[in-house]
Amino acid sequence: MELLQVLWDRRDFFASCLGEHIRISLTAVAFAGMLGILTGTFISRHKKAAAVVLGFINVVYTIPSISLLGFLIPFTGIGNKTAVIALTVYGLLPIVRNTYTGLSNVEAGILEVAEGLGADRRQLLLGIQFPMALPVIISGFRNMVVMIIAMGGIASFIGAGGLGAAIYRGITTYNMTLTAAGSLLIALLALSGDFILSRVERAVNRRYGIEQRN
Repeated sequence: MELLQVLWDRRDFFASCLGEHIRISLTAVAFAGMLGILTGTFISRHKKAAAVVLGFINVVYTIPSISLLGFLIPFTGIGNKTAVIALTVYGLLPIVRNTYTGLSNVEAGILEVAEGLGADRRQLLLGIQFPMALPVIISGFRNMVVMIIAMGGIASFIGAGGLGAAIYRGITTYNMTLTAAGSLLIALLALSGDFILSRVERAVNRRYGIEQRN
């Protein structure tokens, strides 16, 4: 099969692209996860800000990825840094939304009982709300990881590395097999990330006695 032959013949090239794609994606996941959880926690405690923040993130999310990259280039240049920033921005929505939803849906009665036993706001957040919201947060994190890995293919269009380089090279040289090989590896990487996090999600759900729905 021609596709497998290309992957084998150019294995060093694809291995390099794969490693770079993983580095870019993991960096964006780390930033988006940290910012998303902090933002989701903030708006869960300041309800008036929730509509504004979620609305703003939704609006940013509608901006085409190429347009966002083009907007960032004059400020951050070309390369991996701009790609990481763009991927971080696109990864915020699911993690912010799920963190906010998970923390906000903890039963008020449980919090009242804990307050009655002398728990302060920090103890309520870390000891009760976060553990109970964790399955929902992980679900958002899972969606975010798949999204960032899949969208990482655009990085090559602004001079960054990753498997998008194979796709871009295939397009510019009219080599559809090369393009298909890069696309296949991105899909397999995204599916691998989703599979790993689905195991984590199931383990957390079992830990808290939540029925697995998917």
